[in-house]
Amino acid sequence: MTKMSRMNIYLLAFGGFVVGTAELVVAGILQLIADDLQISIGLAGQLVTAYSLSFALGTPIFVAFTLRMGRRTLLVLSLIIFIIGSLVSFFSPNYAILMFSRVLLGLSAGVYTVSALGSAVKLVPADKMGSAIGIIALGFGSAIALGVPIGIAIAQWWSWQVIFAVLAVVSGLITLGLIRLLPQVEGDTPVPFTQQFKVLGNPVILTGLVVSLLMYTSNSVMLTYLSPYLESILHMDQSRIGIMIFVLGVVGAFGSHLGGIGSDKWGSARTITIAIAVSAGTLALLPVFTSLLALGLAFITLWFFSFFLSNPALQTYFIQQAPQSSNLVLGLNLSIVHLGLATGAGAGGAFVNSASTVLYNPWVASFTAALALVAAIVSFTLSKKRKRSSSSKGTIPFGSF
Repeated sequence: MTKMSRMNIYLLAFGGFVVGTAELVVAGILQLIADDLQISIGLAGQLVTAYSLSFALGTPIFVAFTLRMGRRTLLVLSLIIFIIGSLVSFFSPNYAILMFSRVLLGLSAGVYTVSALGSAVKLVPADKMGSAIGIIALGFGSAIALGVPIGIAIAQWWSWQVIFAVLAVVSGLITLGLIRLLPQVEGDTPVPFTQQFKVLGNPVILTGLVVSLLMYTSNSVMLTYLSPYLESILHMDQSRIGIMIFVLGVVGAFGSHLGGIGSDKWGSARTITIAIAVSAGTLALLPVFTSLLALGLAFITLWFFSFFLSNPALQTYFIQQAPQSSNLVLGLNLSIVHLGLATGAGAGGAFVNSASTVLYNPWVASFTAALALVAAIVSFTLSKKRKRSSSSKGTIPFGSF
């Protein structure tokens, strides 16, 4: 990897950090937004739903129509839309305008994410592809460890609107950097719809996507309302919440790293099973021990660790099942992930409104994680059966289309 290529990869990763912060920071300042706009916590949580739905549904459509476009052009265009969305958030006078800004931010972040990963792969030699993707992933992952606590601090010092003004300014600098430094990377050849449907016809892939949907729905039910949970149930103030989220970010980064190692050492299926089981168990126990702050925080930390532990294992599982269509499957999974985030934020908000408390959100999340575990067992069973069938018939490995 040349020095210029590495610089461009880090620049793309920094952009990932910024768009990731825009996605996650709302969960950290949910109470502040609700108080300022005089709306309920549940209604404020739908801002996460709008972002994730825009990401999940709008990104594939937008990317499909711009596949042939140069990646630098598409990256710059996505960041310009992101800047507009950030400025709309900053100036938004009411909930409706803020909701519209979340749609713009979700769509632009989705296009940026896909384009950044595609550009990174083409900027480096084949033997450095994994390292490049790892750096981009680290940029997105750093958003929760650094971006959210910084956003909470800015909201405390000034106002939550200032966060989006800062994001707009930083995004502008990144845009200028991409225009100046990033070479024009060619677009991709469009993937025929017949090939896409053929991949979805694989029951192992289909059930794997169900696992992903349920996993991220479960995580979103808890993660979207984590800040209100820490404040109203565990009685932590905003400064301590910022510190806790930073700690969780570090734990998440370690969990993600261990999830990759675990997939290689123990297998992706076993790693996924362990991660989901731990997640379901800790979430089920959390509401029972809310009177003990240390134990409650320990359960939250363990849940967060398992959340990040499962992600690289699931990505590895998809690549193993469809090696010839891995990019397509991972792209589909990216949309499924955000559809799950939107579903979880919406369901969690509805439950908060009906129960008038966030106390029981962990039980909703635990139940959904248990469903994910059942779906995972079904997918793994189908995978084993198909492997045995392919071996006995001497056919090509399943997943090769």
